[in-house]
Amino acid sequence: MSCWSHRISRWIPLSRGQSPEPRIREYFYYIDHQGQLFLDDTKVKNFVTCFKDKQFLVFFFSRLRLNQSGRYEDAFPFLSPCGRERNFLRCDDRPVVFTQLLQDATGDRDSLSFCGGADKLTVDFKPEALYMHPTSGRVYHPCLERVGGVGLVRSSLAIELSPFFSYASEQAQSGPPTHFLWRKQQYTLSNELARSFATEEDSRGGGL
Repeated sequence: MSCWSHRISRWIPLSRGQSPEPRIREYFYYIDHQGQLFLDDTKVKNFVTCFKDKQFLVFFFSRLRLNQSGRYEDAFPFLSPCGRERNFLRCDDRPVVFTQLLQDATGDRDSLSFCGGADKLTVDFKPEALYMHPTSGRVYHPCLERVGGVGLVRSSLAIELSPFFSYASEQAQSGPPTHFLWRKQQYTLSNELARSFATEEDSRGGGL
């Protein structure tokens, strides 16, 4: 089965399971902004057609890294190697999408789970590090540096977290939130992730 992927008006012919060299297979994937993983050539992308097997998702995302293979780096910026398989990934927004907030019973260490991995794929939840993009309104949180350091919070989870954001009184909610109330403690948002977006916009010549 073949597919076509594009980036910046450049079209690249791809074939699922293609073998560019002996005993090497290449596959191509896509992750949407809800954290659902698909084969890139899947025509209808929804909950029915996405990958749901937890073991596979943990295996795939635990190996995910920036694509520095010299192949398809523009069209598929991320790579999950598996033996003789090269699994290339492109994304709607970010390669890591946080889908669950796992709350520790003691309140000592909450965590964010990503990409359907439940407790097998997590990062520590840092309330002060949440960042709401001023244009899109999407919420982000730091993730693994090997995949860019920024993860997207799935919209349904962001909605659950939204009541805990607060704003400086003088802003009257016309700007981004300034604080996050979590477990009876108010955190001042650092908005450090804004630097990542500024760097990306500069590299693209401006604009999201």
